[in-house]
Amino acid sequence: MATASQSRFISGFGLQVLAGMALGLGLGLLARSLGVDEGQGGHGLAEALRIVGSTFIQLLRALVPPLVFTAIVASIARLSELQNAAALAWRTLLWFAITALIAVSIGIALGLLLQPGLHAGVAAEAAKAPATRGTWLDFLVGLAPSNFLGLTAATKLSDGSATTTLNFNVLQILVISLVVGLAALRVGEAGRAFLAFNASALAVVRKVLWWVIRLTPIGTVGLLGNAVAHYGWDALSQLGEFAAAVYIGLAIVLLVVYPALLAAHGLSPARFFRAAWPAIQLGFVSRSSIGTLPLTESVTASRLGVPRAYAAFAVPLGATTKMDGCAAIYPAISAIFVAQFFGLPLHLTDYLLIVLVSVIGSAATAGLTGATVMLTLTLSTLGLPLEGAGLLLAIDPILDMGRTAVNVAGQALVPTLVAKEQDLLDREAYDGAWAGEAPEASLAGA
Repeated sequence: MATASQSRFISGFGLQVLAGMALGLGLGLLARSLGVDEGQGGHGLAEALRIVGSTFIQLLRALVPPLVFTAIVASIARLSELQNAAALAWRTLLWFAITALIAVSIGIALGLLLQPGLHAGVAAEAAKAPATRGTWLDFLVGLAPSNFLGLTAATKLSDGSATTTLNFNVLQILVISLVVGLAALRVGEAGRAFLAFNASALAVVRKVLWWVIRLTPIGTVGLLGNAVAHYGWDALSQLGEFAAAVYIGLAIVLLVVYPALLAAHGLSPARFFRAAWPAIQLGFVSRSSIGTLPLTESVTASRLGVPRAYAAFAVPLGATTKMDGCAAIYPAISAIFVAQFFGLPLHLTDYLLIVLVSVIGSAATAGLTGATVMLTLTLSTLGLPLEGAGLLLAIDPILDMGRTAVNVAGQALVPTLVAKEQDLLDREAYDGAWAGEAPEASLAGA
């Protein structure tokens, strides 16, 4: 007989998202079978799925700047009351590095063991350098805010017309928030009114966030449906062993390494995944750590028992610098693939460079787009042809779903481990105090 908590879960958020994934998969397959090109029967359905999915991500992304700013300013104010604030910061960065080191080591081992570059069916003519590249200069320049809001503008010319779009650099917003929070503390009495206003603004942003999160099942239909309709699985036949190597690496990190770390800290892996599952699900279908950031921060605080002040600091930091999927496993296997494909030998120093780039280089992708930036950064550091990245672009959306899910899981994992080490973890919440209510309620209270 199902318990009351199980019944609430069945009727709540978790099943709604799963139903959205199933419906999105079905509609995506239907659109693909009818043809998604303009004039074909499935074009209208595919466009509808794309619009629904992109609108949902757009709403989430719109909340990221105010959420990151207000949450980090509030967390600075709260962390100042803790004697171990410095310890929390350096332990967080240490665990980011440790988990990245483990992940990149697994990626290198799988690349050498499976040798995907020697068994690829893709033609060499597909090799081309991607338009977006990552450099160490991007990271250094990105640390300095270009304006107070951390906004950037890009103009594209198409058919004689210019379109200007605004974007934001999360790393810059992070820097701005830290500076403003520290300044508000240093000015003493004069800063109290600002901190009180910031706390009120954070509460308002969280309420709006919950309204958007309630749309997750609908957004899931569009996101997964669009991915299936436009990409399908056809390209996997040419890069099957490469895709298998990446997903095997992701599975080892997600299902072996993370549970082992939790168990070593005396925490139940099953309870961790049950609590973090809404964010991991959304990361998988949205393919965006930044878009998932609001939900990741919510579940880390309300379901995993991490103090809200610390979660508001660690999760946004992780969303820009903690990417075991995109910045460790994927570039390691991809670099080895490119070297094998072009017949270029790699030496011990090259593998050490892969480790170095993965452990400290993921921040260079902050505010930029996708794992392609991290891959080109790795290839250029090793002196491998950037054109090799073009070989992998055909199946990148398929791989990106798994990569982002691992990224999001890691971004919730590290704050949990650090909070446990510092005796700050609310074990009652972690062990399932929220399980007696519908998942919506615990997220709404974020």
